[in-house]
Amino acid sequence: MQLKHKIVTLSVMPLIVSVLFICVLVFAQSRKLEEEQARLVESSIMAAKKAEIKNYLELALSLIAPLYDSGRDDEEAKQQALHMLSRANFGLDGYFFVYDRHGKNLMHPRQANLVGKELIGMKDKNGLPVIQALLESAENGDGYQLYTWEKPSTGQVTEKLSYVVMLDRWGWMLGTGIYIDDVEVATLKSRQEVATGVLTTVLAIASFSLIAVLVVFTGGLMLNFTEHRLADRKLSALNQRIVHLQEEERSRVSRELHDGISQQLVSIKFQFELASLELENGQGRGMENLRAGTARLGEAIGEIRRISHDLRPSLLDTLGLSPAIEQLVREFEQRTAIRTQYERGLDDSSLDMDVRVTLFRIIQEALGNIERHSRASAAIISLASSQGAIALRVEDNGVGFDPGLMDRSQGIGLRNIRERVDHHHGTFTLSSMSGRTELQVEIPLQRA
Repeated sequence: MQLKHKIVTLSVMPLIVSVLFICVLVFAQSRKLEEEQARLVESSIMAAKKAEIKNYLELALSLIAPLYDSGRDDEEAKQQALHMLSRANFGLDGYFFVYDRHGKNLMHPRQANLVGKELIGMKDKNGLPVIQALLESAENGDGYQLYTWEKPSTGQVTEKLSYVVMLDRWGWMLGTGIYIDDVEVATLKSRQEVATGVLTTVLAIASFSLIAVLVVFTGGLMLNFTEHRLADRKLSALNQRIVHLQEEERSRVSRELHDGISQQLVSIKFQFELASLELENGQGRGMENLRAGTARLGEAIGEIRRISHDLRPSLLDTLGLSPAIEQLVREFEQRTAIRTQYERGLDDSSLDMDVRVTLFRIIQEALGNIERHSRASAAIISLASSQGAIALRVEDNGVGFDPGLMDRSQGIGLRNIRERVDHHHGTFTLSSMSGRTELQVEIPLQRA
């Protein structure tokens, strides 16, 4: 083999191996991202559906409340309540059902053949005793139960999420549910989107690699130290792009969660409609339902604002870092009643946006840890310029913990803080004892 061929081979082989390694790494990371995103989508949808069916059941309880709260236990009152519930359907497959404590079906608007039957031993296709599990959830659990049931619109057996409560005086279990076959569709769509993105990335890498190999073969001895430095810069740009993609993903999820609150608003609309009907009929509960719906609407608006702010605060983009931190502190104090002081000693107007995001996310994560773990009554946030570096300090008077357990912990919060600081070539220290926990971060000014 001639020398130039040896040089080309020695140049091409590391490139090919590196490309293969990157492709394997991309596939491995994509699988992890795919699973994480699928879990996030599934958990978000399930949380929304739980809130939705709970709101529907509260609406049903409000329908029969005049009869139940009147103290009447006669059969006529019960039959009136069952009649009202049988007509209170929602959507294509939404309905309410009633069982007694022994598993006897008292009302089922979509499967009349079940009414009057003892179904305590009925099992779904997975072997779960459905009615028994629902009774246990109503008596001792949180009221939610997942099982399989026949979907009225299609006649197929599919997954169903139900929420049940006990009406103790009448001995009734009242419940409703939502079929969740669409969760699997949404999860599959999420996986396909990730897979499409990964395929595009791999094709881009493969195309770039093919061009690079052709250049190496045609150029031969032209490979030198400059080419290696160019490859390093591109790898650094790829890493930076990953960070940007994470922030872009947060913004996208923020919009999706914002739209996902619509189910709760639909439930509020139903309550307003109920209040309107009661007011037209001169019933006294109309104003009460109207006020309750208004209060829940305010809660929904507040939840939208809170979720959107947690994912991407608008003040960080419009007014800068300090106003965003001040808003974060105010919301933290309102939510937790922990007195929090923000000491501003830094002009952040000239800071790079990446550094602003890093500092804000670190403070956000630190306050989240204080809220979840510290049992503190006061906290201090200090941001200043010190000895050619940006100095951030977050301190609280909580119970403390052992910092030596941090590296062995399964949590990712402190790990994310460390990775963000390392990205800017900064330093991160954490000290803790009973009554005082302090987090300190320093980022060189030339990096900011």
